[in-house]
Parts: sequence; structure tokens; C-alpha cells
Amino acid sequence: MNFIELRPGTSVEGDKIEAFKTETKAKKYIYLMAGTHGDEVEGVYVVKQLFEWLKEQDDIELNMVVIPILNPDGLRIGSRVNANGVDLNRNHDSGTWSPTATKSKYNPGTAPLSEPENQYLVSLLKKFPPSIILSFHSWKPMLNYNGDCAKVANFLNTFNGYEVCDDIKDHPTPGSLGDLAPKKFNSPVLTFECPVLSDDQGLKEIWAENEEGLKALFNSELL
Repeated sequence: MNFIELRPGTSVEGDKIEAFKTETKAKKYIYLMAGTHGDEVEGVYVVKQLFEWLKEQDDIELNMVVIPILNPDGLRIGSRVNANGVDLNRNHDSGTWSPTATKSKYNPGTAPLSEPENQYLVSLLKKFPPSIILSFHSWKPMLNYNGDCAKVANFLNTFNGYEVCDDIKDHPTPGSLGDLAPKKFNSPVLTFECPVLSDDQGLKEIWAENEEGLKALFNSELL
């Protein structure tokens, strides 16, 4: 697959937010992204490995946008939030945004879409409309879907055994991408929660337990 680099975004502290698109023009694009939360290096690593593999595939014909790291400031300092202390997955103008947060790490910002990282993401979603968004995080192994992508979640479950759910009990996410995209862009979102690093499982092991399923997904007709 051939990708071109798009005009980058800029983080709060001036870091470059890279984005890439397949060369062909299309009406809809599959989004592959990670690093919304800067301390979730597991998802960033998995997307990096998957993206490198995709670039080597000449027989896969998909229209894609890839954002390897949405929150480079957070990644650099190992912080969930961006340099303004805002949780980018509580900051979207989704109709569910709330000015209050149960914990400081869920700080939604001063207003919906107040953060430059999300402003850049939304500008891409408007210019290159999504057919589905695959957003990689890390928490507990889970395939959380919003909108019509249960088949994708269940397909991946057959490989990695991660829990599949359409709602996380006792864990509301107002202002999240999962709330935004189905409503504003008519696109489902699969939030792929990788396991966190442990003594028993490093980055390479996390990729290894997901490599087969992700490669099979991109070779399937589900996307």
C-alpha cells in the first residue's frame, strides 16, 4: 500500500502530529489511529507495527488514513492528558460533552473541541470522511464498539479473546470519539483496548497476540 503524508497538525507544545493517507481518492476512509492518551504506549506500538506491515502489502486495496500518535506531547512525557492537562477522549463536541470530570485525568477541557489535537483530527474527518475508525488504546483487553461494527469486534475476538462490549459499565465517556463519530460522521468506532505492560507481557508480546487477527482483518471484507 502506498501512503502519502498529509499536512501535519500541531500539538499544544508545537509538536508535529503526523497523518498519512493512501494515494487514491475515495468517498470514505478507514481510520487507524493511536496515542490519544500519551501514556498508552501499547496501542501506539501495535499501530506502528501494523502500519509498517500495511506499507509492505501490494495486494491490499483499501482507502485509509493513519494517525500514529494523536497526542505527541503526552507520549513524550508519559501523560494520559495533553500539555493543557486535557483528556482528548473527553473533549469532543459529541453532544455528550460535560464540563465536569469525576477525576482530574478525565479533564474535558474548557469547551468542546478546545484542544488543537482534536481540532486537527476533526479537520481530517471532515476532509476525508471515515467509514470506520479503529482507535487503539490500552487499559484492560477489550474491543469496545460504538455504531455498526460489532462484526469487526467479534472477528478480532476469535483471535485474541478480548471482551467485546458496546458499553463499558460504570465508565461513562462523555465527549469521546466513540460518541462523536457515529453521530456526526455516520461512522462506527472500534476502541481497541490493548493490555497494559507487565512483567509477563511486553510490547512485542502484545503485538504478537494481535498480529494474526489484525492482519486477517485487513485481508478480509469486513472493512
